[in-house]
Amino acid sequence: MAEAKFQKVETGGMNRRRKVLLIIAAGVLALAVISIWGACMDPAKYAPNYEARRLMPSLSHLFGTDHQGRDMFFRTICGLSTSIQIGLLSAVISSLVALFLGSLSAVFGGRVDTAVGFMVDLCMGVPHLILLMLISIAMGGGAAGVITGVAVTHWPNLTRVIRAEVLQVRSAQYVQIARKLGMSKWHIAAKHIVPHVFPQYLVGLILLFPHAILHEAAITFLGYGLPLDTPAVGVILAESMKHLATGMWWLAFFPGIALLLVTQLFDIVGDYLKILIDPHSARQ
Repeated sequence: MAEAKFQKVETGGMNRRRKVLLIIAAGVLALAVISIWGACMDPAKYAPNYEARRLMPSLSHLFGTDHQGRDMFFRTICGLSTSIQIGLLSAVISSLVALFLGSLSAVFGGRVDTAVGFMVDLCMGVPHLILLMLISIAMGGGAAGVITGVAVTHWPNLTRVIRAEVLQVRSAQYVQIARKLGMSKWHIAAKHIVPHVFPQYLVGLILLFPHAILHEAAITFLGYGLPLDTPAVGVILAESMKHLATGMWWLAFFPGIALLLVTQLFDIVGDYLKILIDPHSARQ
């Protein structure tokens, strides 16, 4: 009895710590996103200034300047803004596809389940980055190609998670009663199943977001994504490779660290939300 009480108190303390850390991470992330979009509103802050070329990081230029004299701090901030917008839109589209296909597969079963499973295996059978680049090239590159490529390639894992959740809910008593009352499968899915799996969907969306940002930056860095005149982290990192040999290390270091920090913050928020929604996942 005493041991069970101690474990309960310890679990409660861990949950409180997780909630505090989740609030802190979410607050920092919200402030970062707001400041990123705010700083990107004035293009003059990262416009070329040939009198301030190749300057190392200092108080006047926190991330230094590039070969055109552009302030790398504001250019990195604006690049993160572009990456966040593209990553968010891609993640939302991909997660909605996963929610629809996962629910469809579990509710209808049979041939529908087989067809969805085949699409999942087909998409996961091709190397992820190669498939993303092929889709982006087929769409003509640019923002539309990147968004389509990231959205089309990131839904399979979340589809499997949602399908497993829906299969559990489908056997619940209230779902069986609704079925016996003659309600259609579409009505049961919309009114009883989707609201139950929505928390898992939300966590999946948040965890999908950093992957979308990283893959957007990756294909842009490789030259198959956003055009060179777009302020994006992938473009900045690709340009920095041409100047690293001249000693301008800050061109790649600070944008890379900024991208890593933003994606890690989203990962932390997603992980803690997952633990709070499903405490059993913390033991796995």
